[in-house]
Amino acid sequence: MSRRIKRTLSSGDRRADDRGPRDPRERERAPDKRPAVPRTGGKPPRFSEPRPEKRVPRPPEPVKATSDPPPLPTKVQTVAVTADEDNMRVDRFLEARFPGLSFSHIQRIVRKGELRVDGKRADSKDRLQAGQSVRIPPLRLDAPKASAALSEAEQKTLAALKAMTLYEDDDVLVLNKPAGLAVQGGSGTTRHVDQMLEVMRDAKGQKPRLVHRLDKETAGCLLVAKTRFAATHLTGAFRHRSARKIYWALVAGVPKPKQGRISTYLAKEESEEDSIMRIAAHGEEGASHAVTYYAVVETAGSKLAWVSLKPVTGRTHQLRAHMAHISHAIIGDPKYFNIENWELPGGLQNRLHLLARRIVIPHPRGGVIDATAPLPPHMLQSWNLLGLEADRFDPIEHAPEE
Repeated sequence: MSRRIKRTLSSGDRRADDRGPRDPRERERAPDKRPAVPRTGGKPPRFSEPRPEKRVPRPPEPVKATSDPPPLPTKVQTVAVTADEDNMRVDRFLEARFPGLSFSHIQRIVRKGELRVDGKRADSKDRLQAGQSVRIPPLRLDAPKASAALSEAEQKTLAALKAMTLYEDDDVLVLNKPAGLAVQGGSGTTRHVDQMLEVMRDAKGQKPRLVHRLDKETAGCLLVAKTRFAATHLTGAFRHRSARKIYWALVAGVPKPKQGRISTYLAKEESEEDSIMRIAAHGEEGASHAVTYYAVVETAGSKLAWVSLKPVTGRTHQLRAHMAHISHAIIGDPKYFNIENWELPGGLQNRLHLLARRIVIPHPRGGVIDATAPLPPHMLQSWNLLGLEADRFDPIEHAPEE
């Protein structure tokens, strides 16, 4: 596990890092201004080159702390969807506007039809368009939890969260989510991160809240806001693409060129058994633009490759659908891996080999949060069996941001 937090706060506000000096290859870099890599044709330029031994990054400008957002509305109000909120899901629109709301409360008011879009009922997964009118009913925070000692089960849950913690301060929590643990509840899901966070409610009854998502089988960095103030700033950073995310994956075959850009439109395709994201045409109803940069870090012959991925947009299953689209599906992906007559090499587990490796995002009170997650056990086993070196230079870090 590695942790790197660069802050402009005083040392007393930081959580001490008990590790020694880090590898210079993993220090923070200045943004790359090189042009975007073409999707096809020709040999693309490298995203970045290894840094000199010593390079001091320019410190980020502090973000001025503001007061907590206004209280939740106590009566019906109608608001217009802004340009920044275009294409946002209904539930995430509510989370961004009112960070204090719980996931269960959002689902309840949508399910009951209390929230209306242009006068019509909406589903929590529907996407909004700029200019639409949203009727919002009176909202409330969850009732404060009575002050009492945690039960034995709650103590175990709290210990599990602490064991996952990559970074924590008064505003922010970064968890190393294990593969197989859902982020939120759903059909047949009884244990998930959102439910586990109940044990961390504060004296006012507010619990830490999710500001982004990971698929159930994806391991790695999961950002959580501990206050409404932090939730407002962090969701805004994701909306304005100020957050930088890097993923690692093991894929079938070796992508050519070894560095490139994938740009498509994605739309959800529903069936009785499942739902997937498919490649869609520009202008198609429900289709959203999705952009991913990729770079091959190391190969295991011609059958497998370790790729580093940098999503510019944040669409559902974006990385999984994009790698399958270029015929290099992620190993162990039950939805998108459909290569005929392909056999998994001996010793590798048939589990999704996708890690949310690193997240870099402005801290709500100034400075930068920079957290890195280690390989989960099943991916570490694969790396060891294939002789891949997890500390190799990662060329994706300076891929363009748009």
